Amino acid sequence: MTTPIAVTIAGSDSSGGAGVQADLKTFSALGVYGASVITALTAQNTRGVTAIHDVPPALVAAQIDAVFSDLAVGAVKIGMLGNAAIIAAVAAGLERHNQTNVVLDPVMAATSGRRLLGADAVEALRRELLPRARVITPNLPEAAALLEAPEARDENEMLAQADRLIALGANAVLMKGGHAGGAESIDLLVTATASIRVIGERIATRNTHGTGCTLAAAIAAGLAHGRGLTQAVHDAKEYITSAIGAADRLSIGTGPGPVHHFFRWW
Repeated sequence: MTTPIAVTIAGSDSSGGAGVQADLKTFSALGVYGASVITALTAQNTRGVTAIHDVPPALVAAQIDAVFSDLAVGAVKIGMLGNAAIIAAVAAGLERHNQTNVVLDPVMAATSGRRLLGADAVEALRRELLPRARVITPNLPEAAALLEAPEARDENEMLAQADRLIALGANAVLMKGGHAGGAESIDLLVTATASIRVIGERIATRNTHGTGCTLAAAIAAGLAHGRGLTQAVHDAKEYITSAIGAADRLSIGTGPGPVHHFFRWW
């Protein structure tokens, strides 16, 4: 039997709620073996990020080569990439190892508001990684930053921004509506030929640390299992909604805590 494998290329969260740690928990919860390429070390907790150390691009490349030359990787999730040189190293690594099942979460700021992606790197992200991803998963502020535009205020504007991201080279866009209002959390999965509403219950909790990382990792897990993109997105939305819904069963830290990745077990 083939073991589904996914790799997270992202930053480490020392408090365990987001980044590589959240991704590996998500892969495990969804029946996928997880490996990792760490792009940055952060000092952070539920109250915020206090320090960031970017991993040298050569070491990022070495991690990619070590993992992808040995493991039969079914999908890749990309998160925090701190600068243009790291973005270039990741893009080159994906090219070397013929990786196309890529979920790109264009992380630009932590939930706490700390900026995680330098302004000089945004253009590199647009140019080098958008076209390599099977799907990108921006929230409303991230989509606005990629397009240098105001945040979308409704579904029509979300759809228009998704179309602009596809014009920039994205193959598919999951516009996440979590920052909007309303009783439902509505995301839009948009390609050049179609758009699909992906609906989940909007849950009242402050414990949402790592939601974006977890959703993108859950999509990658679905792709690693061999599911189509639409099914992987629907399954991931169901998983993150349940993980947020169970978040208050955990008591982690004094700030906004993490979602409950293992809600099915404990």
